[in-house]
Amino acid sequence: MQDLTAFLSKSLISWLVIQVCLTLIFLLYLRSYKQPLLSDDQLPKTAVILCLRGADPFLPNCVRSLLKQNYPEYDLKLIVDSPEDPAFKIAKEVITEMGATNCQISTLRTVRHNCSLKCNSLVQAVSDLDDSYQVVALVDADTIVHTNWLRELVSPLTNEKVGLTTGNRWYVPTGKYWGSLVRYAGNVSTVVQMFLFQVPWGGSLAIKKQVLNQTELLEKWGEAFGDDMLLHKVIKKHKLQIKFVPSLLMLNREESDLPNLLISLKRLILCSRLYHPNWLALVSDAISSILFPMLTIILALGLLLATEWNQAFSLFKSYSIYTIGLLLLMLVMELGVQEIIRAQDQPVPQVSLTTIMKMLLAIPCTQWVYGLAMLSSIRMSTVTWRGLTYRIQSPWHIRLVEYHPYQWLDQPIDPKISL
Repeated sequence: MQDLTAFLSKSLISWLVIQVCLTLIFLLYLRSYKQPLLSDDQLPKTAVILCLRGADPFLPNCVRSLLKQNYPEYDLKLIVDSPEDPAFKIAKEVITEMGATNCQISTLRTVRHNCSLKCNSLVQAVSDLDDSYQVVALVDADTIVHTNWLRELVSPLTNEKVGLTTGNRWYVPTGKYWGSLVRYAGNVSTVVQMFLFQVPWGGSLAIKKQVLNQTELLEKWGEAFGDDMLLHKVIKKHKLQIKFVPSLLMLNREESDLPNLLISLKRLILCSRLYHPNWLALVSDAISSILFPMLTIILALGLLLATEWNQAFSLFKSYSIYTIGLLLLMLVMELGVQEIIRAQDQPVPQVSLTTIMKMLLAIPCTQWVYGLAMLSSIRMSTVTWRGLTYRIQSPWHIRLVEYHPYQWLDQPIDPKISL
């Protein structure tokens, strides 16, 4: 038992040191990154594609922000799968309110049953673009962008070695649901992982149209469930770079309760298993971040009941150091990202002492929730996403069971909860 106690204690502290180093690398990149913005005449004509199903909590703000871009020549292409969808009416109202002339809204002409509805929408939207567009930007309905978003996203693509640029999402730690706080805690490490593994985020992404054609990406989307994780292998196969742009860390104020969070985590883990470029490394990270802390606290409680005071204290001490270390990392990351949020002229959430205490409690809760999501997704082959059910046998063998339009009754009761 002493050997196991020593092993778990050393493993926790070693993994904490590794996480500190990786986080510092990420923060150093945030501070050192410099990308000169191009002048208007250097920026290529760009199509911004927003796929919609259901009225996301901040959809009107999202569409307004996309129509206020400091960019010389771009068009916003909205794809809604049905005119009955509540998102269709909301988007129409915002376009009319803004008097926008560079925005088109359309519905799906054909519902494919061998890919996700989002991939279906992307295939249609990109296929409809004429040759005047040189860049395609993707954005999600939970992303509220700043005025220079598109300029910052597209500028690095003028480098012939860069094939794709991306940002990431950053949740607020001040939500009213525990699900929101657990999601925040998990996302802190996810942002660093995606940076290290160069995994694009579909909520803020740009790709050269020439690269889209060369890589036959539309054919891949036409058979896929996820739209962004598969891009890593596609881009790297053609010896192009994926550039993460720090100023495109986008603040997300949506809420999530624990049941909805668990559902979305299972879907995300399944998608990672299908398309993540380093799935085995992700599993190793999960073992270190979830399994070791859980085993440590379970064994410590067992030793406490067996009156093995010294060994129990040693494990509790290691677990406490590990947990407090993670809390400090979260706070350092929050401070680093807040500088970026301020530069976007967005209000920065105030992290009070009460919030910090909740963050401390959220760390073990996050380990248990993510552990449960990992276990329950091992043999998962059926996914429900925005009211539609998919059967998934392999990355390129997807089946939409039955299609029906999204209705107002499908909306969450709390208007701030993400779909």
